[in-house]
Amino acid sequence: MTDNNPSCISHVSLGTNDYRRAKHFYETVLATIGCKLIMEHPEAAAFGKSFPEFWICAPHDGKPATIGNGVHVGFMANSKAEVDAFYQAAIAHHAAPDGKPGPRPEYGEPFYGCFVRDPDGNKIEAAFWDMELAAKLGQG
Repeated sequence: MTDNNPSCISHVSLGTNDYRRAKHFYETVLATIGCKLIMEHPEAAAFGKSFPEFWICAPHDGKPATIGNGVHVGFMANSKAEVDAFYQAAIAHHAAPDGKPGPRPEYGEPFYGCFVRDPDGNKIEAAFWDMELAAKLGQG
């Protein structure tokens, strides 16, 4: 058996209290990093590049969605420009800023990212890991 997927994560789901708003937000913001809507069910949408990796949905138990303290979802960007575009699209679609795009030396010199709170208050991130710089520094 060959393992062609470099990720250890199957998918991540975040709850929303306004499905239509959340779907529109993520369709717009995730497009900046090459993700698209892969599938949709009533009150649930899955996004990814080639398979459903990230879901937004109304909670299955019918109770209000809540945010988790210390929880965030990080999305991979292919460049610093994609991180910048992700941030700008998120802010334009009512996300709250939680860390402007830029280097975060505490995460390693090859890291460049941004953080926002989606309209439901979930913390999300776009990150670019500069593989060439990482190789030069022995970090990749």
